[in-house]
Amino acid sequence: MSDAPLIAGVDEVGRGPLAGPVVAAAVILDPARPIAGLADSKTLSPLRREQLATEIRAKALAWALGRAEVAEIDRLNILQASLLAMQRAIAALSIVPEQALVDGNRCPPLACPCRAIVKGDATVPAISAASILAKVARDAEMGELHERYPRYGFAQHKGYPTAAHRDALRRFGPCPEHRRSFAPVAAALSTDLQE
Repeated sequence: MSDAPLIAGVDEVGRGPLAGPVVAAAVILDPARPIAGLADSKTLSPLRREQLATEIRAKALAWALGRAEVAEIDRLNILQASLLAMQRAIAALSIVPEQALVDGNRCPPLACPCRAIVKGDATVPAISAASILAKVARDAEMGELHERYPRYGFAQHKGYPTAAHRDALRRFGPCPEHRRSFAPVAAALSTDLQE
């Protein structure tokens, strides 16, 4: 084991969608087993993300996922729910990190020192790895939601407020996985009530 500090990269996926959980990942990379091609998950193709996620899970010293459910997002607000998901990901790691580096400008309350890095998912390999694991996990979950609620098109837009998703919301009203505290969902609900 090297003397390098155990640093966990942390990132979340799913702040913007109108449906589904927010999912966070924490990753402690192994300096002895570097992973080529780590980048912000949004810039990678789905196939490349899957390939890298498999490599990250195999080579990292530790990795874990955390989440906040739709009910928690509606109760807390999306920022607090995102911080909670990150906190849960760090807590689930099998190794306690000496420091956490978090993508963005806010740190969740953690037992270890934490530093927020804006655009960290593009510049810090451990945060890139976390962004990839979180995105792959959430996308898979939205694919499962698509099986349960096919008329919303979750497999295509992953819950983000695309024109097709907003149209489905207007036509069918929200499903149980929609975030009631988000304006387009609330608007669809009030339309339902008026009809």
